[in-house]
Amino acid sequence: MDDVVITGLGVLSCLGSGVEAYWKGLHAARSAPRRIPAPNADMPHPSMYLVPDEDLPAGPAEQDGLPLGRGSQFALEAARQAVADAGADSLAALDPARVAVSVSTGMGDADLHEGWRPAGPAGTDRWAPAFPAAAVVAGWFGAEGPSTSISNACSASGYALTVAADQIRSGEADVVIVGGTEACSRVAMACFNRLGAMDPERCRPFATGRRGTLFGEGAAVMVVESAEHARRRGAPRAYAALAGSGWSCDAYHATAPEPTGAEIGRGMRQALEEAGAAPSDVAFVVPHGTGTELNDVVESETLATVLGGTTTPVYNLKALVGHTGSAAGAFGALTSALLLHHGTVPGNVDIGEQDPRCTVSLPTAAAPTRGRFGLVNAYAFGGNNISLVLQEARL
Repeated sequence: MDDVVITGLGVLSCLGSGVEAYWKGLHAARSAPRRIPAPNADMPHPSMYLVPDEDLPAGPAEQDGLPLGRGSQFALEAARQAVADAGADSLAALDPARVAVSVSTGMGDADLHEGWRPAGPAGTDRWAPAFPAAAVVAGWFGAEGPSTSISNACSASGYALTVAADQIRSGEADVVIVGGTEACSRVAMACFNRLGAMDPERCRPFATGRRGTLFGEGAAVMVVESAEHARRRGAPRAYAALAGSGWSCDAYHATAPEPTGAEIGRGMRQALEEAGAAPSDVAFVVPHGTGTELNDVVESETLATVLGGTTTPVYNLKALVGHTGSAAGAFGALTSALLLHHGTVPGNVDIGEQDPRCTVSLPTAAAPTRGRFGLVNAYAFGGNNISLVLQEARL
């Protein structure tokens, strides 16, 4: 995939709206969960990392007669940013049949239905599908190429990126608008409360005192295309190249990770091999790192095995923005592209005492990147694993 580059970024998170706010937020390394704005959120731990109220998109409330919830509105806003960043005029001049869209989500516009049914039957008979995000983005842009919404839980948007790269390499599309979106959902929060998998304080992957994960909402969307196509249309820049990927499945348990890490290790090695990257070439890792007990231990041990040690800096993204569900892979890739583009790994959020079983390197001070590649992991219920390798790129 060495010819597929990321030329536009759009992001909405608890750090604010836009790439500039996101980059500043990564360096500030400060965030805090808040109580979700949902009626009847009667559960022990009703907090998550929310998009600031002042940065919420001002709609649209519907598109072509279809009511839109928070997830679709986030995706639309991030897509608008990404297209503008990549050069909206030259993208608008493309054959619309050559532009594809892939936006992953797990809960979609669940907030619509939860709002209509706070304690009983729906107060409306309007129809709204749960997952319109990709179609909404395609409709806004006028993209007439393939429009897909991969939804294999928390690794979904990582898979979407590799599908986008394949669409470009196979000639099915010239440009793909790709990413993930996830918004506050009372039902999802209640499910994880029942599982006992919510940390009552904050998301703190690899910490001794971690007690589960904590969700974050937002959207991360990218414009990807071949480097040759980007040069031909005069794209302003390439943030990074999608250099390699590795898919695997634990085939072990519906929710728990396979304890030896054999399959996640296979995914990492496959991605590195496809990228032509040696372990010593990896400048940093953006891990899956959720804050759940076994996941963090297994991923730490496997990273040490695959990378031949524990000195590679790990950027602990979820400790800052929370676990963004199906959008997590896209957030990891977008963050990795920014780190490579700026040549800097921001300092991590201080998680307190680090679990001695999680021997990953978590520097709290910013440092220059030392290597041309970044490794991103995203894992999911069902054992769906994906690793991505991003590489420095220039047009």
